[in-house]
Order: sequence, then C-alpha cells, then structure tokens
Amino acid sequence: MVKKLFILFLAAVPLLGQAANAQANVVRSANVEAELISEVESIQPAGFFWTALRMKMDPDWHTYWKNPGDSGLATSMEWTLPEGFQAGEIRWPYPERIELDPLVSYGYENEILLLVPIKVSSNLKTGTAQTIQLHAQWLACEKICIPGEGTFSLSLPVNAEIPAPNKAWIQSFSQARSALPIAGESVWHFDAEESSRYFRIGMRTNGNQGYPVSKVYFFPYDNSIIDHAASQPLNKLENGYELIIPKSASAPPQTAELQGVLFSKEGWRGPGSEKAAEIMEPVQKANIPAPVLPEPIPSTSFWIAVLFAFLGGMILNLMPCVLPVLSIKILNFMSHANEKGYHSFRQGVLYSAGVLASFWILAGLLLFLRAGGEHIGWGFQLQSPFVVLALAILFFVFGLNLFDVFEIGTSLTRVGNIHIRSQTAASFLSGMLATIVATPCTAPFMGTALGYGFTQSAATSFAVFTALGAGMAFPYLALSAFPSLVRFLPKPGRWMILMKRILGMMLFATCLWLLWVLTIQAGIKVLGGVVVGLGLIGIGAWIYGHWSGTEEPLVDRRKTAIISALLFTIAGTVSAAGSTGFFATVQFPAASERVKNIPWRPFSPAALEQLRNEGKPVFIDFTAAWCLTCQVNERLALSQPKVVNKFKDLGVVALKADWTNRDEEITKALASYGRNSIPLYVYYAPSSQEAVLLPELITAEIVMDSLEGKV
Repeated sequence: MVKKLFILFLAAVPLLGQAANAQANVVRSANVEAELISEVESIQPAGFFWTALRMKMDPDWHTYWKNPGDSGLATSMEWTLPEGFQAGEIRWPYPERIELDPLVSYGYENEILLLVPIKVSSNLKTGTAQTIQLHAQWLACEKICIPGEGTFSLSLPVNAEIPAPNKAWIQSFSQARSALPIAGESVWHFDAEESSRYFRIGMRTNGNQGYPVSKVYFFPYDNSIIDHAASQPLNKLENGYELIIPKSASAPPQTAELQGVLFSKEGWRGPGSEKAAEIMEPVQKANIPAPVLPEPIPSTSFWIAVLFAFLGGMILNLMPCVLPVLSIKILNFMSHANEKGYHSFRQGVLYSAGVLASFWILAGLLLFLRAGGEHIGWGFQLQSPFVVLALAILFFVFGLNLFDVFEIGTSLTRVGNIHIRSQTAASFLSGMLATIVATPCTAPFMGTALGYGFTQSAATSFAVFTALGAGMAFPYLALSAFPSLVRFLPKPGRWMILMKRILGMMLFATCLWLLWVLTIQAGIKVLGGVVVGLGLIGIGAWIYGHWSGTEEPLVDRRKTAIISALLFTIAGTVSAAGSTGFFATVQFPAASERVKNIPWRPFSPAALEQLRNEGKPVFIDFTAAWCLTCQVNERLALSQPKVVNKFKDLGVVALKADWTNRDEEITKALASYGRNSIPLYVYYAPSSQEAVLLPELITAEIVMDSLEGKV
C-alpha cells in the first residue's frame, strides 16, 4: 500500500544568453515535478522581483493549499538568501475542493505556481551574480499520500538596468497572478455573522453594478472553524446574496474575524474576471436559521460502499471469528446431503434470514446509541463482560454437543413436526450466532464500507449493513440453492465423527479465548467463578444426555430435566458472580503488553500530537483482546524479529490503542481515520502529518514496506 517516501531527481540546467550563469534545479518526487523559476533574467540593486515554485502533479494527484482541509499538509518553503535579501510570504492561488467521501481537502491538481516576492539588497555590485536557495517540502496525494522535498538554487546576474522578463515564464506568471485573491472590498461589500451552528457571509455589490453569482464557496484560512465537507447554500436576497456555512464541532464559541477566500465560479467582476476575493470581516452574533438543503444526489461512493460491504461480508466467513460456527453449519449441510433439495434450500434461507436479522438489529442499536451521543463502533457488544461471558458459555455448550455429551433435539424426534420446527429455529439462530461472533473481526473491504456507512444517513447505514449481511450469507445460500454442488463435497460417513470432534475442540479453544478476554475486562478474580460455573454446566449436560437420552432412561426424564435446569441455574449464577478468585495468582497480559518485544506505549490523542510535532515516526495499533484478527496479525507480523528490529533501527514510537473495553477517545480516533472497526494500523513517517493506513490483514513484509516507505 505504501510506496517509497522520497524519489529525488536533481538536474542542473544551464541557461543561455544573458542568464548564462543562472542555474535551475528540477526535482522529481514520486508524483510531482518541482522547479524554482524567476520572472526576470537578472536583478537590480535595491530592486524587487518575483520567484515561484512551479509544481506539476501527475494525473489524479494533488498537493495542498495553506489550509489543507480535512486532511493533508500545506507546502512549506525555507529560503537561504544572500545578505540583505528578504523573501516575502507565499502568495497562494485559490484552491480546488478535492472530495474523497466523507472528507474534503483543499489543494491543487495539474500545475500550479506558488509565487514569492524577494527584495534585493542595495549593497550589490553590478557584473556579479547572486545565488538564492530554497528548500521546499510538500505532500502529494491520490488515494495514498507520499511526502516530497527538494533543494533548489537559482543564480541571477546583477545589472544596473531594469531587469528583462524571463520570456520562458511570462505566460505562467501571468496565469498564476490571475488566480490570486483580489481585495474583496474593492468590488463587493461583505459582512459576517455567526450563530452556534452557522456562519453567514452577506454579499452586496459596490455601486449596485449587479454582477450575478450562482456558485460561491468559502475557503477559510483557519482549519478548525467550518465543516469542510458540508454544503454551503447560497441564497439570493433583495440587495445581494448570503452564504450559509456550517461550523465544525471544534469551532470556538465566538470568532472575532472571519478570514479566508471567497470563490465565485462566474468571477467577481463578471465573466472572465477574477474568481477569488479575500475577506477579513469582523463577526457579529446573530440568529441564523438552519438552511434548507436539497436532497443529496446518490453518488458512486454509495454503490462502492455497498460493493465493499458485500465483498467484506463474504470474506468474513473465512475469518477466525466465524470459521468455527460456519464449519459446523457446513457439516450439518453435508449430513443432510441426501435429502431433497427443497429442505437444504429452506435451511439456507433461514440461516441467511438469521444473519440479516442480526445485522439489522446491530445496525439499529448502533445508530440508536450513537444518536444518543454514545461513541461506539463495530464489535461494541464484545466490550461488555456479560456478553463475552454469555458467548463463552454458549461455545462451551456447543462444544459439549459436538462431543456427544448430549444431543440437542433428541427428545423431540418423536413428536413429528415439532422436530422440524426445532431445525427451523436452529438454522435461524445459527445465522444470528454467526453474526454475533463475527463482530470481533474486520475483513478486507469492511473497514472502508463501515466507515462510510456511519457517516451517512440512517437509510444508507442500513443499506451498507444489509449488503454486509447478504455477503456473509451468500456462500451458504448459494450452496443450499444448488444441491448439485454437494457432489464436490465428501459423502457422509465415519469421517464426520472425527470432524465433529475437531470442530468441538475449535469451539473449546474459542471459549478459552473468550475467557482470556473476560479476565482483561473484568479482572482475573472472575475466572474462578466462571470455571466452576462451566464445570456445573458440563455435569448438567452430561446428566441430561446420558440419564434421559437413552431408550431406557436411568432416571425419569422430567426429573432429569429438573436436575439439569437447577445445575444450569446454579452454574449461571456462579459464573456471573465470579467471586471465588482461586486463580488469582495466574497472570494474564493486558492487551498493551501482548507483543513484548516492541516497547508499546498507551495511545492518546495528546501523545500522538506531541510525537508528530517532534517529527518522530509513529506506528499505531488499534486492537482489542476480543479481536481475533488482531491476535493473528500480532503473532504473524508484529512479533516477527525483523519487524521488531526495524522498529528499533528507525526509532519508531509504537502506540497501542486498546479497545478491549469501551474508550471514547479511541472510538473518536478511529472515526478520524474514516473507520469504525478494528484492526486498524496507522503509520506516520518522520515529520509527516499524513497518515498511512495499512490493510486489515497484515504480514511482516507489509509492515516492513510501510516503515521503509516502499508501498
């Protein structure tokens, strides 16, 4: 995913004629060609001239304006000038809106000139040459971002006469000036107001010249005051226009002055005139009603999110969270391979209905809680110790069933249609169970789809969740719809008994993993009560299966059921209490300590900001004890010696964002990267403000490539 951070190419180009002693360096980074150019061929003592950093981006790539918007980093310049010279500020052309749902950035595509005025020293001798040097840094982005930098030098002769223009760049400088913001008040009269949620910019033409505008957008100098991705509706008034701008959640309660650039598609002085006007207006308090916005037009981003959700749902079946449950379902399917196709398809439909129903319930609960101000994300239910305990008990019981300790539904086989109804319920409930245990996992494509869904309307979120559930149910539904495919599966036989035992061991292993998660969430003392409770459940299941499950039961079936129910009740009570603590001496690692070879630090937004300001490389692991994919990645990638050594060699600071228990800061941090699920791996290269996101499934090679800038 990540490519090499810097590919520098320096070429000295000798100039001809009067500028024979001048030099211009052209630097080619991965996706940007940069060059320092001068508007004149010579300089005059005590004079003044313009230079520019010319940047030409590859197709679909862009660099950033002084305010990059929701993401990005502005181009920076550092000058080394002869004594007595002085460089001015960068003159920024108006930017473009660069949309990558749900984010909006401000920047430049194709080619741009960043103009800088330079004042010349008066203590210069004619007939000599003066060299100016520039070190520039930029960030170029498409779907990934690659930092670039270059060092440039430009030597210009000193002459007494007025400098002649550099004919090679006359047109380029002229076009660059036409994109600079004009003084807004020279053409229009502006005023600014604010309420708790909106800014309003009023616009009236000076002298009633009546230049019509239809599309206006405000680019603020301050990054934190507006919602960059929100619509800015323009209203026609009797004496002008007003622009309504939604404020950001981090905007201060009161803004003294609204500073930025107003862009008009038509031009502020009529067609073909300047399109950008700079405003610096004092802000007054006012009551600004919410604007009436047009209905959003469906975009391709929605369909891409739905496609990603469907693909992610299919891949979810192969993740370690879901595989045990799905394997049991496939085993059940093969055991009924000789039955009529209708029966198999019916079970597939019921299983799919269970998957979809549970996804809808999860989606509704998530949206309801988030609407109430809760900061939660995908897998939130496993942040509850009670849910983890319930799942551990459920997997333990299923494991006992696969080891034939008892048989679910055996006593109902004599009651005709009741047994069919039990199979119906079993198929539906197995679909729900598969979804519940799937939530610790995030498959490839899922993170992007979920991140998009949670930033959209409730209807869009439900569509994304529906596609996710449909993708997860699709493989089994397809197998049940085409019974002929069963020919490619092994025929039922004695091997299925061995397979049942293997799957039972997998379920017991899943139960142990859930118990480990529980000790991290609720403390080690809870383990004693849970183990006692599981032991009582095992005894109750054995009594139920062996005393009443035979043709001639040892004890009356009703008494057996009562004894088993009492044992199950006592077991549940003891497990929930978990107060004995006789395993208190056993030490289980916290999530932040699972990979011991890397010196992990706990994640916090403040720690991340400080490290980024210091220019240090930072690697963030968003993980949780209940995330099996996270555990696999840690064992197979992050704990590899070559990865650990690379962290040490590069001085990478490793931050662990442990989401095992609910943590609003981590949930908000995930949202800032457009994600709502884990695992997520984020890398910041040295002195870079742009995050590089690694895929959900990582290998040691992927991590190494990201650290070395090869993706």
